[in-house]
Amino acid sequence: MSKANIRLAARQRRQARVRKKVSGTGARPRLCVYRSAAHIYAQVIDDEKGATLAAVSTLSPDLKESLAGLPKAEAARRVGQAVAEAARKAGLNQVVFDRNGFLYHGRIKALSEGAREGGLDF
Repeated sequence: MSKANIRLAARQRRQARVRKKVSGTGARPRLCVYRSAAHIYAQVIDDEKGATLAAVSTLSPDLKESLAGLPKAEAARRVGQAVAEAARKAGLNQVVFDRNGFLYHGRIKALSEGAREGGLDF
């Protein structure tokens, strides 16, 4: 097994362990984060309906140009603020944070802090 496959398997084990306990409802949906090498994605998901209520990423057309040239952690913080704004427009103030198996530091932490700054409660 290659080192990349071992890392991916470890993240998938953490993801399954977290997902057993964390699920989104209509009143308190799940804020799910995915981090790739170059970008970060955030979705607010109602697991009961199986519907995405809000989604923002570093590739979103309204954010993409304003994030150009910023460090990745700062871009993640701004994505967090944008997803909080989108969730509030959808009438949501409280969410459950799902780090999706990623460790809570760096860009994941920056995104969650940005979402809190934007007014989301979790």
